[in-house]
Amino acid sequence: MNILITSAGRRVSLVRAFKKEVTKISSNGKVYTVDSNPQLSAACQVSDQFFKVPRLSDDTYFKVLLSICLEHNIKLIIPTIDTELLLLSQKSALLASHGIQVVISSTDFIAKCRNKRVIHDFFESKGVRVAKEYKKDNYKLPLFIKPFDGSRSVDTYLIKKESELTQAHLSNDKFMFLEYIDPNVYNEFTCDLYYSKSHDLKCVVPRKRLEVRDGEVYKALTQNNALVNYIKTHLSKIDGAVGCITAQFFLNKTDDSQICAIEINPRFGGGYPLSYLAGANFPKWLIEEYLLGKTIDDKFDTWEDNLLMIRYDDEILVHGYKG
Repeated sequence: MNILITSAGRRVSLVRAFKKEVTKISSNGKVYTVDSNPQLSAACQVSDQFFKVPRLSDDTYFKVLLSICLEHNIKLIIPTIDTELLLLSQKSALLASHGIQVVISSTDFIAKCRNKRVIHDFFESKGVRVAKEYKKDNYKLPLFIKPFDGSRSVDTYLIKKESELTQAHLSNDKFMFLEYIDPNVYNEFTCDLYYSKSHDLKCVVPRKRLEVRDGEVYKALTQNNALVNYIKTHLSKIDGAVGCITAQFFLNKTDDSQICAIEINPRFGGGYPLSYLAGANFPKWLIEEYLLGKTIDDKFDTWEDNLLMIRYDDEILVHGYKG
């Protein structure tokens, strides 16, 4: 029943959720964490035990990770950041040969999610509207610029006037020039979706993004709104998708038939703890599917609506730290 959460960083709530759920099933079950600097990771400090791994760019990363899993009888790996997903997906068969399962979508689906142009094509193939991408010599202001392979809102720009547009914006092939979705007209939601091993959608929890800090939601509200049925209709099955998938959408404030998709991240999002506290128990379902061999048959809709999460800074104390 031992579980490993990778790139643990600040994901204290996620670690605690898995610890709570695994101990309900097995008193001996442990939740371990790894990080490139675990002594400075709050999540590592609250796990049952942590281990240091090289950075993902290091050629020895996977070898060290596998060694930790074998030594500590880890049976399930939960990845948490975009940059590790392709590697772990490519290594999933090797891990399985050692009796280790990783909750990871297919390499093909992960690659689609990593390229925002490709994921826009995916959405459109499902009948889901996305923001229009302009050509760089034919655009409409205001516009929103972001890299097709970016994350955490890095290198994003709102351009309202011609004078704000630079040669760097025009010459960078990675930058997408996109239709601006006005926050005065649309609310932004991150939706936590659970996909079973058979790639079927089992749960949808929209979280309204009220305040974001450093690319991660700081204040959010669960809302059982038009997005639930919309996503069930258009994304009821996604080939290659498993476990927790986070998808971002804009929902018109006055006309809930006006919906625009932004992107998908095939992993736990930083705001998932709100969905967990609302009753969408993804850690439990993952343990049941991957460690107990159960089938998740029922679709789950009975999570708490209008639950507000307000985050704050807390302290994790490490006694005797010597750096």
